[in-house]
Amino acid sequence: MRLRFSLLALSLTSVALPALADEINVYSHRQPELVQPLVDAFTAETGIAVNIAFVDKGMAERLVAEGDRSPADLVLTVDIARLQQIVDAGVTQAVQSDVLEANIPPTMRDTGDQWFGLTTRARIVYASKDRVATGEVTTYEDLADPKWQGRICIRSGLNDYNVALVAAMIAHHGEEATKTWLEGVKANLARKPEGGDRDQVKAIFAGQCDIGIGNTYYIGQMLADPDQKEAAESVRIVFPTFEGDGAHLNISGVAMTKAAPNKENALKFMEWLSSDEAQRIYAETNNEFPVKPGVAKSALVASWGEFTPDSKPLTEIAALRPTALKLIEEVNFDG
Repeated sequence: MRLRFSLLALSLTSVALPALADEINVYSHRQPELVQPLVDAFTAETGIAVNIAFVDKGMAERLVAEGDRSPADLVLTVDIARLQQIVDAGVTQAVQSDVLEANIPPTMRDTGDQWFGLTTRARIVYASKDRVATGEVTTYEDLADPKWQGRICIRSGLNDYNVALVAAMIAHHGEEATKTWLEGVKANLARKPEGGDRDQVKAIFAGQCDIGIGNTYYIGQMLADPDQKEAAESVRIVFPTFEGDGAHLNISGVAMTKAAPNKENALKFMEWLSSDEAQRIYAETNNEFPVKPGVAKSALVASWGEFTPDSKPLTEIAALRPTALKLIEEVNFDG
């Protein structure tokens, strides 16, 4: 069947996606070009077309407003908090699948089968190769050490990725200790939080700071861009750990909507996304880590080295998001 790929940048008030035979409709927080290789491969193998609607904000609200009339079969999103928000809105349904259960580890899926992780990424340190010695930073807790005063760059504390990191810190050390840690990190900033993760790498390259906080995959994106490659090559990736545990991970994941007009085909896509082929394509395209055991990392990702993942359940971290937001605002982290 001829491949059909629809790229629709939709707002809450835009026209709904069609629901036709041999098609499924996906609302995605991920940029469509990041999932197009998956769509291409799945459609070529099954003949089922996949329509992707990029929904940057308000996905849960949109699904609630659409209710049973929603054309969406699946949601693809990043960050455990976003997944949990959609589940908490009551717009997803449990999916029982022996294939998903076999392919995706229990720590990477919802205990109630509402969402399933597809890839992981680590929240790490970008360190200047010239100004930060190997082994000089090893833990997240160390980022509050006064030795880093005026040397750290970071995006807004209210960004989902940073909120998740703060929530993980609360899971490890409690609310009071995390607030003290946040105050320490803020005191060490070289500038007010701004930009995205790639901007922190650029700031290090420009000499504005020595270390930055960001996700692993942004380095892969920068290395593939001739205009950003030199900046990316000026830093090394460091996998900090929580004291006594591992490096903070977050996920990209999928959930089936309650409305799902094409449920059977949607389940086929979910199961296919957990296959060896899809895991390889997804992880390699996005410079992320596969969740299925035994699927090899891309050569670039493997070159970043091995690390131990944090043992705290993602559901526990997601539940601490409101507390994390409260602490970030209390210390006026972005101020």
